Amino acid sequence: MLLEARNVSKDFYRETKNTNRFTAVNDISINVSAGELCVLMGRSGSGKTTLLNILSGLLKPTRGSVLLDGKDLYELSDRELSLIRNRSFGVIPQGQTAIQSLKVIENILLPLKLYGKADDKDISFARELLERLDIAHLETAAPAELSGGELRRMAIARALIGKPGFIFADEPTGDLDDENTALVFSFLKERAKAGSGVFIVSHESDAKEYADRVLIMQSGKIERA
Repeated sequence: MLLEARNVSKDFYRETKNTNRFTAVNDISINVSAGELCVLMGRSGSGKTTLLNILSGLLKPTRGSVLLDGKDLYELSDRELSLIRNRSFGVIPQGQTAIQSLKVIENILLPLKLYGKADDKDISFARELLERLDIAHLETAAPAELSGGELRRMAIARALIGKPGFIFADEPTGDLDDENTALVFSFLKERAKAGSGVFIVSHESDAKEYADRVLIMQSGKIERA
């Protein structure tokens, strides 16, 4: 599988004295391939999260196109794009997105239940993810009982439950200590070796050790690779 962004830009509009247009992503072309772990680094405000959201089908670019195996994501219907996001993409967001009324394992299985149901194999895989991320003991806990780092690892498990072809991780280790940071990066590297394309936005210098490719973003552009 190949994900390709061609000359994508994203403008936002706001009231200022000089101009009402702010270009967060400026004419970027980039590929993410199956089996590759790509790390995007840069200062806050450089456009990293905006680019990740464009690549993952969450934010339509102002200009340019995003192709998944030659199919333009943003020319699809809402339902077609939603199905691709559900079945082919796994997104680990920066913030906490747990459903408070669901237990940990129910949160993890939620993407599968949106378009069907989870069977015994899915439940077994969810428990495998919980074990691998060292939160197996929290399977039946409520999100309110979890620390920030535990919630982050639950979100990682939820993003991976559908065995997606592409994984997008926005600061996936932001709430984690050194030990769990290494655990998460190692696990995402394993997913890449297993065939997923992994695209990580991170401030962590340690992320470079796991990357097949490192990109630097500044002022809406990829400055160097």
